[in-house]
Amino acid sequence: MPGRDYAATEAHLRELAEASEARLARGTCALDVVEIAVAELESCGLYVAGKGSAPNSAGYVELDASIMHGPDRMAGAVAAITGVVNPVCVARGVMEKTPHVMLTGKGAANFAREAGFEQVSGGDSYYVLPVGVTADDISEQKHGTVGAVALDNAGQLAAATSTGGTFMKLEGRVGDTPLIGPGTWADDAVAISCTGTGEHIIRSGGAIAVAHFHAAGASLREAIDRVLAEIKRLGGDAGIIAVTRQGEVAMAYNSDGMKRAALGKNQPLYVATFDG
Repeated sequence: MPGRDYAATEAHLRELAEASEARLARGTCALDVVEIAVAELESCGLYVAGKGSAPNSAGYVELDASIMHGPDRMAGAVAAITGVVNPVCVARGVMEKTPHVMLTGKGAANFAREAGFEQVSGGDSYYVLPVGVTADDISEQKHGTVGAVALDNAGQLAAATSTGGTFMKLEGRVGDTPLIGPGTWADDAVAISCTGTGEHIIRSGGAIAVAHFHAAGASLREAIDRVLAEIKRLGGDAGIIAVTRQGEVAMAYNSDGMKRAALGKNQPLYVATFDG
């Protein structure tokens, strides 16, 4: 939101980017790095995901997350899950512990509990207000998503995305975040995570449309701009982060701003919310 001071979140993103790059430098795989990064974003209470989520129209919190490993296209997701600390970790559990790509609602919650993923204590009071944020702030913000993309020393790509969804969304609403393709995508060439109004991202193709435009010869930024333009034409706003196997990074948006950070061998540390 223009006029807001995002120094605290920018400082957190800087630390997280540096920690993630250090893990990659030590040889940690991209899949582990994006899961760890998104789990931290969920747990810290500064964003509209995990601990920072707001209730739906029925008065409780439903969470969405997804994760994808580029080399083998393995993917996992949860949608409208309740009662978990880190939906992204449950999404990876779906990928590795079940024959499925997505679990939803009660089934996702039961899986998370039976598989031993951390449950929240104190009910939805755990989630509702991000640290230092008021109820008015949440109602103004409307929506938010966190995501991470990574390229590791082995040339493998991965992406992960998580959200608490839009403020006062209808019970059971699912946006782009848990959908492999629109919200999250990783293959041999590129890893992508989207944020914004999920309905418009889904209708535009989202992350996988970026991947297809890039595969057809568009530069990474051109591919992202084409999808953002389509989302805008459809009436939505969005932001997209991506990294290629060559280490090219792109982070673009058609909204007022997007909290973002990047760091890598070909990318000096960059942290920002607005242009300039």
